[in-house]
Amino acid sequence: MPFPIDIKYIIETESELNVKFPTEFKNQMIKSNGGELLISDEFGFELHPFFDKSDRKRISRTCNHIALETKNARKWSGFPDNGIAIGADGFGNQLILTHNGNGNLTDELYFWNHETRHIEKIAESINKLYIDKGSFWEKIKSIFNA
Repeated sequence: MPFPIDIKYIIETESELNVKFPTEFKNQMIKSNGGELLISDEFGFELHPFFDKSDRKRISRTCNHIALETKNARKWSGFPDNGIAIGADGFGNQLILTHNGNGNLTDELYFWNHETRHIEKIAESINKLYIDKGSFWEKIKSIFNA
């Protein structure tokens, strides 16, 4: 179950990964750190939380945090060097944010397919994913049915 997070933990993750998360993403995570991002009744992402060290319960609930999941994803062949893993679909695919080499992550969300090692833009931002989720779901189904 997601819960609010103090901005200091987001800043710690930015420092650890040497990136700056987009404001829209940070604002959503401050309210609800992690949780599900449903695309359809059949498909969704589990958002990786920011690591919250405020107490034992939050440590255990955030042990699969963005920094750790990104470090693990970077071990996979074909994961983009400029990618930050912010969620997973349970099949090995990642929801990622990227930057253009400057560390400033853009609002745009990408789907990284672990089998094809390709990325595809799926939304202009975390909040706009909900608007186009029907078309996104059709793309995802075509990827898995191809």
